[in-house]
Amino acid sequence: MIQTVPRRWLILAHGFNMDGRAASLTITDKIPHLMQAGIEPVVLSAVTGTQDTRFPHKQLLPWGPSGFRFDLRHKLALRWGRDWRYRVVTGLVSLMLSPLIVLERGMLGLQSQWSWMPAAVFHGMSAVRRYQPELIYSTGGAYSAHWAGYWLKRLTGVPWIAEIHDPMVFPGAEPATRNLKFWAKLEGMICRYADLAWWFTDQALASARRRHPQLGDKGFSLLPGAEPLQVAAEYHKGSSLRIGHFGSLSEVRTLRSFVESMARFITAHPSCAGRVEIHCYGGAIDTAARQAITRLGMEQIFREHGRLERDPVSGLSGRERIQQEMYRMDALLLIHGNTADCAEYIPSKFYDYLWARRPVIGLVHLNPQLMNLVTNHGGYAVEVAESEAIERVLWQVHHDWENDSMPVSPMPPVNTQQAVKSILSQVDSMKGNHNA
Repeated sequence: MIQTVPRRWLILAHGFNMDGRAASLTITDKIPHLMQAGIEPVVLSAVTGTQDTRFPHKQLLPWGPSGFRFDLRHKLALRWGRDWRYRVVTGLVSLMLSPLIVLERGMLGLQSQWSWMPAAVFHGMSAVRRYQPELIYSTGGAYSAHWAGYWLKRLTGVPWIAEIHDPMVFPGAEPATRNLKFWAKLEGMICRYADLAWWFTDQALASARRRHPQLGDKGFSLLPGAEPLQVAAEYHKGSSLRIGHFGSLSEVRTLRSFVESMARFITAHPSCAGRVEIHCYGGAIDTAARQAITRLGMEQIFREHGRLERDPVSGLSGRERIQQEMYRMDALLLIHGNTADCAEYIPSKFYDYLWARRPVIGLVHLNPQLMNLVTNHGGYAVEVAESEAIERVLWQVHHDWENDSMPVSPMPPVNTQQAVKSILSQVDSMKGNHNA
């Protein structure tokens, strides 16, 4: 009887099985599809997520003081919540580690997660010997996974593939800090030594290839997609147009332009004032937008719900409750951002929106690929800097809602299975080239 050698992949993912985190979902959602394709995962991750029991999964604490403190806080919060035990223990740990953290920052100037790299290399060497993986797969967000992948490739010779979530070099700017300079250096290491590397936008790939021509045809781009939403809810048109924003906001991903455009739209169409509601879920409204809401008297239109937690009555998790609310909206608002890196970045929330089957209002910045995706999936896309265009879109959305003619996507959502098939196809081609 012929015994086939199992295809094992050693996966390096600092964030893994972290509920609701985009960096985690990008890899954890791929796992069932990889397993269905005959891949046996062996995972090394941080301690910030939950332990997976379907396959070998080792959770590692960083070896540096700031990383150790950061991850330990998450680990204790998962176990205890943020009660008095958490406050006492984390306070004592912070006090004891503070001199070492000051020394670490002064000597290195890197983000705290850098020190997960030596832990991953140490345990990765053991995993390579024990499991004989076909390849090493490093995935963001924390760059320490890629750094560990680089060293494991150099030390073991096992092929290395790298998945880059966000641009590692800020477009149009020279890296100024030691941390940003290291990111730029690590990008070069990926482009030179990885056997395959992929980015999530066409422009991010083009920029990396321009900086590092040695990447050549080892680099490609793919859309990560998302899994179908776990729960659904029926959509019913109400007496007001309900637009929902889901996800975090900040000074670089701000609602302010939308608030100001909405105020001008209401002034131009006063009859709509009581028939529009903006619901914000998942985080606090950013400071600039909050100030604009107060200044323009828009408090009755913008409704802040914050982060939804598990419902003890229904048993639904916070993520599942959010998904239900997406279905109930008339349209879903996507805030892209206002910085140069938007040209090379697509918010992961966009792929969840597509599964909710509600039209997307995309305020996009410098990203033709995202513009086309929103439009091709039946949404409304507009450049965030063009305030008059935003007002026109708001009028069109209200008109379509009022006349029961909200657009329906002519295309299926972008799913995770498509991304996995693309990765497997590239890996098979890589293996064929190596064997040739």
